[in-house]
Amino acid sequence: MEEILQLTLLYDFYGELLTEKQKLVYEMYYQNDLSLTEIGEELCISRQAVRDLLKRTEKILQKYEKKLQLVERFLTQKTAIQQIKNIIEEMEKEENLSCKIRNSIETIQKIAAEMIG
Repeated sequence: MEEILQLTLLYDFYGELLTEKQKLVYEMYYQNDLSLTEIGEELCISRQAVRDLLKRTEKILQKYEKKLQLVERFLTQKTAIQQIKNIIEEMEKEENLSCKIRNSIETIQKIAAEMIG
């Protein structure tokens, strides 16, 4: 399951760099949950050709990540932002905070929430 999540992230970041056929096969298999045979029938190619294309596409996505590391940076930043949110939530529990600090905390929380998505 984790491999599928990783491939989904890779596709989200690098999918536009694939050919139309690579995107089509990837989406049919991972997003539409079609079998290799069903994809082959739809595209008039063999099941083996679908499998080969899918594996090649997965390797291409992994190669992009190895070079660019966009997904790794995204996940690292997401973790850091979540830590910031947790620290801010603890700070917010303090009773003797000024109105200005409370407003700043609220602004930081909104920004962090937007960044995480």
